[in-house]
Amino acid sequence: MYDENCLFCKIIKGEIPSTKVYEDENVLAFKDINPVAPVHVIIIPKIHISSANEVNSENSECIKIIFEKIPEIAKICGVSDSGYRLVNNCGEDAGQTVKHFHIHMIGGIKVGEKLL
Repeated sequence: MYDENCLFCKIIKGEIPSTKVYEDENVLAFKDINPVAPVHVIIIPKIHISSANEVNSENSECIKIIFEKIPEIAKICGVSDSGYRLVNNCGEDAGQTVKHFHIHMIGGIKVGEKLL
């Protein structure tokens, strides 16, 4: 369920502080410590899944729940009407630095069409 060496698992367990935006029994959303926009929130499942490559029939329900909570998190962050970008980095080449599935919610600015 948890990886004792995982930064995000330590945040879930309260061992490392975070600025929480949303939390329930399945999902935690907190402000990114190095934001790229006025709104930059990390959304994670409360079970350890290393990356999108590790999503399977046994754990995919928690990913579904995250996507069901995204509109509520966007509303809390004040970007539900103006818009936001969701980003998931999978693997080293994509820039995944924490090996725990997570989605970046980025908003509060016009990010444009380009991805890079």
